[in-house]
This record gives sequence, structure tokens and C-alpha cells, in this order.
Amino acid sequence: MRNNPEKLWGAGGMPKDARIYVPGHGGLAGSAIMRRLQAEGYTNIVVRRHDELDLTRSAETEAFFEKERPEYVIVCAAKVGGILANAAYPAEFIYENLTISANVIHNAWRVGVKRLIYLGSSCIYPRECPQPMKEEHLLSGPLEPTNRPYALAKIAGIEMCWSYNRQYGAQFLAVMPTNMFGPGDNYDLRTSHVLPALIRKMHEAKAGSKPAVALWGTGRARREFLYSDDLASAVVFLLNLSDEPYRELASSETRPPLINIGFGKDMTIRELAEMVREVVGYQGAIEWDASKPDGMPQKLMDSRLINSLGWAPRISLREGIRKAYGHFLEEMRTAQG
Repeated sequence: MRNNPEKLWGAGGMPKDARIYVPGHGGLAGSAIMRRLQAEGYTNIVVRRHDELDLTRSAETEAFFEKERPEYVIVCAAKVGGILANAAYPAEFIYENLTISANVIHNAWRVGVKRLIYLGSSCIYPRECPQPMKEEHLLSGPLEPTNRPYALAKIAGIEMCWSYNRQYGAQFLAVMPTNMFGPGDNYDLRTSHVLPALIRKMHEAKAGSKPAVALWGTGRARREFLYSDDLASAVVFLLNLSDEPYRELASSETRPPLINIGFGKDMTIRELAEMVREVVGYQGAIEWDASKPDGMPQKLMDSRLINSLGWAPRISLREGIRKAYGHFLEEMRTAQG
């Protein structure tokens, strides 16, 4: 039995003992959000590992929500990866992300979750999207082919949030972060995103005294990056908004409940590679393989909406890369025993 819809209108601000479920708590975004919640004194956080709960299985998901009945949900669970992974596993990317979104969002509504944050990706916007990309640009043009299955699954999740808000008075927001990096990132070169891949490649080239590092594309594509702890601060900030601004974001009949979270500046992949090389301390050359795809020409988020509510990022790209490289080295030392 679903809770009374009127209970979905909270007083604004999560109590410190609120029951908060974070699916995907072990990933890049999820682990950062966990750190933030714990640092702010939240004491009733519900988590499950994938081997304990498979969110692609509807019966398992329904039973979990029925038993635990969380009050707030932050949906970080997703199958993610870079250009290579998206190209190699398109079926897994669309199936797993569609089913996770459908199962979690539906069951959150069913048990009366007060507020839900659904994490997407900037790849939901068209390949030739005007820059910076505004929330209103959603579905305004063709998607980037290299990650279309993932993007379509995430767009479906946004539409689900909007549909449940309109029909049932739910308070579900879809948050679109720009390219994230930080502690707990994926450094597997077959499935990682560009920044962690650059860190690993530069580190291994330095350790192996290699004269050059080969990188995909021309280096001319432009990307924006956000340290994961900044993303976490934005999510907790949104969940603690007072009723009026939160309701305005979630309850529009004419625009989806969509909000961008970015750093506000971008750079070319060539400039990024140079910055990573400097931080890592690699002295060799960088060689570009223009036969490989660049992906979208530019992805810069327009984050003025969340900025207008009072949130702004704090960690610069160079500082974030230094922190990320430090965590990468710690992981390497731990793996080596």
C-alpha cells in the first residue's frame, strides 16, 4: 500500500535520522554522497551491495522497498563507462539502466518516498547542442551515437520522474552532473572515462619510462569536469531545499524536473592531458590517434539554475586531479599489498 500522497510534501530539509537509501553507494558518485551524508551527521542510511540486491530484478526491488520503506532515495546505481565501453556493450548499457530506473523510481513512488534524486549524465543532451547546454535543450536534436543507448535510458528515467510527479504528486528530481572524477573512480582502460584513463596512462608511462603516450582522437573535443565531492554537496543541498523552491523544480507541467550540475568551465582534451601529465610528473610526449572518435565536440553544462538557488562548486580541476591521483596511488599500493 502506497503512503498518502500528501505526505510527499515535506517541510524542507532532511532530519538527521531520516531513512535515506543510496542505490549504487559504492560507485564514484555514490561513495562521495555517502561521505557527505555521514559528514553532515545523517545516521540512518540504507545500502545494499549488488550481490545482496539486484535492482534489475523487479521482484527483489519491490520486496526491498516494501521492507525498508526509505523516506529519501538518491539513485546512483547505473552501468557506466566511456566511449570504448559504450561501443562494446550497448545492449547492457540500455537494458541495465532502463530496468534499474524503472524498478527504483516505481517502487519509490509505491512506498511514498518523500524526495528522490535521480542521477543522469550530460550525454542526455544532443550531439550538436548549443553551448552551454541548458535544461531546455533536452530532446532538441539527435544524440551522440557513441553513447546513445545509455543516454536514451537516462532520458527515460527523467521522463519517469516527471510522469510520477505530474500524475501522483511525487517529488522526484533528475540531476544531470557533468563529467565526474574522484575517489573510487574506475581506472580500467577498457571501461573508464577520459580523466581516470589519462591518470592511469600517464602514471604507467612514467613508471615504465615510456617515451610517449598514445591517446584517442584529435584532442580538440571540449569537456567539463566536476570533482565527485562537489557533486555530493549539490545533491545534499537539493534534498535540503525548503518546500517552495523544491516544489517549483519538481512540479512543473511544462518542463521536466531536470537540473544541471557542472563546474562552469571546460577545456580541450589536449589541455586536460597536459594538466594530468604535469600533475603526474610524466616527461614524455603525447601522441594523438585521429582515427579514433572524439565523441561530442563539446559538453559544457549551463548550471545557472542550481547556482541561482545558492550552490556553487568549490574544488578546482587541478586540485581535483591532484586529489584523484593521490587516491589512485593509494589504490595501487593497496592492490600491491
